[in-house]
Amino acid sequence: MNATRNDPVVIVGAGLAGLTVALHLAATRPVVVLAKRSLGEAATAWAQGGIVGVLGSDDSIDSHVRDTQDAGAGLVDEGTARFIAEHSAAAIEWLVAQGVPFSPDPQGPLGLHLTREGGHAVRRIAHAADATGKAIHDALLAQVRQHPNIELRERWMAVDLVTSRHLKRDEPPRCYGVYALDIDRGHVETLPAAAVVLATGGVGKVYRYTSNPDTATGDGIAMAWRAGCRVGNMEFIQFHPTCLYHPQERSFLITEALRGEGAHLKLPDGTRFMPAHDARAELAPRDIVARAIDFEMKKHGLDHVWLDATHLGAAFLKEHFPTIHARCLALGIDITRQPIPVVPAAHYTCGGVVTDLQGRTDLPGLYAVGESTYTGLHGANRLASNSLLECVVLGRTTAQDIETHARLEEAMLPPWDESQVEDADEQVVISHNWDELRLLMWNYVGIVRTTRRLERALHRIHLLRSEIDDYYSNFRVTRDLLELRNLVECAELIVRSALVRHESRGLHYSRDFPRTLPVSFPTILTRPAGRRLSATHQGCGL
Repeated sequence: MNATRNDPVVIVGAGLAGLTVALHLAATRPVVVLAKRSLGEAATAWAQGGIVGVLGSDDSIDSHVRDTQDAGAGLVDEGTARFIAEHSAAAIEWLVAQGVPFSPDPQGPLGLHLTREGGHAVRRIAHAADATGKAIHDALLAQVRQHPNIELRERWMAVDLVTSRHLKRDEPPRCYGVYALDIDRGHVETLPAAAVVLATGGVGKVYRYTSNPDTATGDGIAMAWRAGCRVGNMEFIQFHPTCLYHPQERSFLITEALRGEGAHLKLPDGTRFMPAHDARAELAPRDIVARAIDFEMKKHGLDHVWLDATHLGAAFLKEHFPTIHARCLALGIDITRQPIPVVPAAHYTCGGVVTDLQGRTDLPGLYAVGESTYTGLHGANRLASNSLLECVVLGRTTAQDIETHARLEEAMLPPWDESQVEDADEQVVISHNWDELRLLMWNYVGIVRTTRRLERALHRIHLLRSEIDDYYSNFRVTRDLLELRNLVECAELIVRSALVRHESRGLHYSRDFPRTLPVSFPTILTRPAGRRLSATHQGCGL
């Protein structure tokens, strides 16, 4: 059957990746976008720093690729990095055309002000003050809301993919649609689709401390894994060095751009410590800065360190970082006169579902875009502000591939069967297991790891999985249960990936293997039908 205007595409996730795919597709076919919370709660809206654009006369594609490779510690796929860098200018121009109000500079390329962040050789970050993600997300949501071919479903959560296994037919594996929970009604529907796009973000909520919103529970990664797709580089979880340390604000990010403009990390006595850890000081890549803060906190018995920007001047801080200034001031911290208390926090998932540059996964009919994917761009550590760029560039190529190849298969999809389950009598099992999982991941699978800690974590994860699977089998699904089920799946993927990497590289640091091997490869996990999980170091080609 050829693709027609009536073939629906279901996009799971309403952040930048999902909305980009939707807007590029909606001119020719209907699109359904599922958002498991409100439309404004995607991780995109939390991004402060900006988006890379190779725009300036002092910049080049080669320079951006080189910086990406340096940050990625030898595991960046050069072809992927080059492709995305080559399309960065077009991505910025498309966002401007969608109405994104980037900070202007009449003398700047495209009339935009460009800033610099850690790991970048030059100023190449287009931004909207210090709330770039929100500006981008708001602009795209405005476009999506008024598009007649896009249906937005708030408070709908994907449960699992509908695949050939559910049809019980002897045919090659394929994705036919998705089971989705209407959270308010408590009812699961079967949604047939010409293609399903996973744009669900990362797994930050698997850790006790994270800069991520509550939506970051690894849903897309877990669903794709259960459906038989490979995942890659799950050991590389980026911990942002500077999350605000305050009892009332546990997830507020202090953008790297503040350090890019000259803010200093200090001990309580006012001593700068980053120059002793790296020649680039506060502009070193995030993994180095996060480990340095972790080291100093443990060495001196500190709950946090200080980020001091007072020397930049009140006028400059209020103009360039109004969101941070206002949020901190509401908590009694005047950043123009006081240093900011900060700690590292889980921030970005550099691995995920293995895809190519058209968003294609191992399962025909299933695509993935954004933080839920492994494309080879980020390697062992993400370069600042590459993530938003990846969403826009590969969101477009994914839409183009869907437009060319996606088709709605003639198949009767089975309805969701809950005839053997009942309403849960209590929720304490979910809340208790959620807390235990996040704490053990923070203590055993954090910034610094050991083989013994990882093995202990894996043992506890297996026990938790058993309890969660039993609960899932006997009670009707809820959002909390589904998120916990996905998180424990992703936790095991992270731990197993970390266990097979016998070196320290990028975001993965092991005390048992402190050296970096001269040659290394991505960690690719596979789960063949009827066999145990296996792990290899190999390339990412599909």
